[in-house]
Amino acid sequence: MKYRSLTVSREFGSGGGRIARTVAGWLGWKLLDQELIHAIAHAAQVDAKVVSHYDEHAESWLSRFNEEAVRGIAMAAGRPVADDEIFDAREMAAITRRIIEQAHDSGNCVIVGRGAQCILHYKPDTFHVFVYAPLRERIERLKTRLEPGAHIEQRLRSVDEERAKYLHQRFGKSWCDPNLYDLMIRSQEDEDAAAQVILCAMTGKV
Repeated sequence: MKYRSLTVSREFGSGGGRIARTVAGWLGWKLLDQELIHAIAHAAQVDAKVVSHYDEHAESWLSRFNEEAVRGIAMAAGRPVADDEIFDAREMAAITRRIIEQAHDSGNCVIVGRGAQCILHYKPDTFHVFVYAPLRERIERLKTRLEPGAHIEQRLRSVDEERAKYLHQRFGKSWCDPNLYDLMIRSQEDEDAAAQVILCAMTGKV
């Protein structure tokens, strides 16, 4: 099988984002990670900070209530709100799906997170990877990435829980379900080694 796209899901602090960037560089493929945020912001014509607020975050019941209230008030006033007039979690998900599907259609892309493993699950020419690492190793990685005084373990758990909730809410899938992935790999201190394993699994070349 010749693959045209790669999705990389990752535990926070596993180095999955950097590993994805390395693989993209070796293949000469386009990377969609933070780049996806800017693509969504451009498509929705909103600030990237607004998009980041919704990025891989589950929608709370209060948010859903408020969004429906806005639409309901508009309808009561005789003016339904079109989807392109309001940017909320629903619109974010729709634009994200569209951009990921377009990236796959164009081919030669590495997509990090954002439910891409579910959106492209039935595309046989897409390879899906989950990157994980022991807690101790993730803590060490994040010591140099997070702000001084950050509660690293708490941040690790909250980010991973949010990503898992997002996937379940949007796609009804378990984030760690092995059936979603072609490869689940533990990252090591040498992140290039993990990138090499992913590349070999995709291409069959050592």
